[in-house]
Formats: sequence, C-alpha cells, structure tokens
Amino acid sequence: MIPPPSKISAITDGMVFNIQKFSVHDGPGIRTTVFLKGCPLRCVWCHNPESWQPEPEMTVMEARCIQCGTCRDACPEHLFYRDDLSDFTRCYRCGQCVEACPTGARQMAGRSMTVNQVVDQVMKDRIFYDDSGGGVTISGGEPLFQPEFLADLLTALKKRGIHTAVDTSGFCPQDDLVAIARLTDLFLFDIKLMDEEKHRRMTGVSNRPIIENLQELGRIHSHIWIRIPVIPGINDDDDNIQSTACLAASIPGVRQINLLPYHPLGVSKFRRFNRPVLPSDIPGLPEERLKQRVALVAKTGIPTRSGG
Repeated sequence: MIPPPSKISAITDGMVFNIQKFSVHDGPGIRTTVFLKGCPLRCVWCHNPESWQPEPEMTVMEARCIQCGTCRDACPEHLFYRDDLSDFTRCYRCGQCVEACPTGARQMAGRSMTVNQVVDQVMKDRIFYDDSGGGVTISGGEPLFQPEFLADLLTALKKRGIHTAVDTSGFCPQDDLVAIARLTDLFLFDIKLMDEEKHRRMTGVSNRPIIENLQELGRIHSHIWIRIPVIPGINDDDDNIQSTACLAASIPGVRQINLLPYHPLGVSKFRRFNRPVLPSDIPGLPEERLKQRVALVAKTGIPTRSGG
C-alpha cells in the first residue's frame, strides 16, 4: 500500500531511465515526461524494452564500439564488450566502463534518483508549463510498478502547483491506483486488446484487472484519456477498435481517446538489451488506415485524435 501523505519522505529513491523535455505527446501543453523502470507487461511491439526490468541495465551500441579495450581496463571485473553483461554475478552495473568509453558505445539504462532530484530537473522547465498549459507526465515502464515513489513525486509536484499526468497500462493493484488518483490531474490509460486470450498472448498478462481498474477509476476520477496503440495485424481490426471504443464510452471519466500509430523504434533496442526480438513482419501503419480507425472511434462522440 502507498503510505499516506504524512508518511511520505521527499528523499524516497526511484529508478528512472529517462527524463524527456519538451514532450508534446504525453498530455496537454509542453510537458516533461519522467520514465520509470519496471513493467509487468511484455508487449511484443514495445518501444521501451529498457523499461522492463526494475534495476539498471547495461547496453552496448555495437555500431559505435571500436573494441579498444578501454571498458575492460576500467571494469573491476575486467569484462569486455558484451561478455556476461546480463549476469549480475559478474557485472555490477557500476558504470565505470560507461564513463571510460571514448565513443559512447556503452550506456546505462536506469539510475536511482530521489524525488527532490527529479523535481529539481523538471522545475527548470516551469516557464514552458505555465505558458502552454503543460506539466509533468510520469510514464514508464509502468509507473505504478514503483507506487511509493510515484506517490511521493506526485505529492511534491502538486505542492508546487504543477499539472500532473500518469501514463499507465492499468495493470496494477487497484488500491494503489485509487491512492494516486487524488494526486493526479490526468490519467493516460492504455487499452491494448479487448480479447482476453489474445491480450495474454501479446502482452503476457490478462486484461481483466486492467478493465476493472479502468471502471473503478472512472467512478472516482473525471479526467481520463484512453490511449490505443494501433498495431497492424494485432489490434487494428474493426472488432477490436469498436469494442475498445465502446468500453471507453461506458466510462464516465473518459474525456478523450488517442490512437497511437505503431512505429518500429523498439527493434534496435530489443537487440541491444538482449530481448527476444519483436516480430519482424509488423508493417508500418498507413496514414489512411489510421484516419479510418480514428473515424471509427469518433462515432462514440468522444473527442478522438491520432497521436498523443
């Protein structure tokens, strides 16, 4: 359970893998998106596979590596290139090889940050939030994978008058979701597939708790945007799009539906992080088909757009 506000400390540590400035696809206005590590889903189309594991991970960009041996000299265990980087008994993710690498081929995904450190970073862009009606979006991974840190961070941002958004898969303990609802101005809630068996096959988890969480959230929160990643050949068929739209229309708090076109940005990351490579036969989504999907969803009467 998330501790009550009186029990929350601003020095709570969280695992962050990116802080993206000037984001215009993660909620209204100009925003800073804070990406947290850790995710219970394993979507075959994921474009952030570096978010899956909750701990820091080492990656090697092979095209940049000149095999000069600098990393081996800097490494306390004298590991070289990709040797045993996935074995925590040998690679301790100390980062010394990252600092030593002359070409930037070695990178660390994930670092421990306190709430104050994250807030210090995002507050540098407050002028853009104020001018554009933006704010800070917490994404992942699944931000509710780190519920205490998420609650602490949202509390700190709300104290500073910053608009907050949480981008969630909805696969999380319902008590945690309800607890952060009072700290969150906007939820970006992903719905991927309505067929339960297919959802399990494509994401690794059931969609039943996701739908139940959305229904509960709709009873207590009045600003929810549904986000549908449109993956050709997986969830872009009429039946899935229509049933997802019907679900969204049944939720009182839903104010907007966004259709997110698939892009293959995760392909190279899957290789760098030694993940099973996603299916290579997923085609790009033609613009005309995306427009057709948007028109189909818009029949619900809920404002519908493509992109974030």
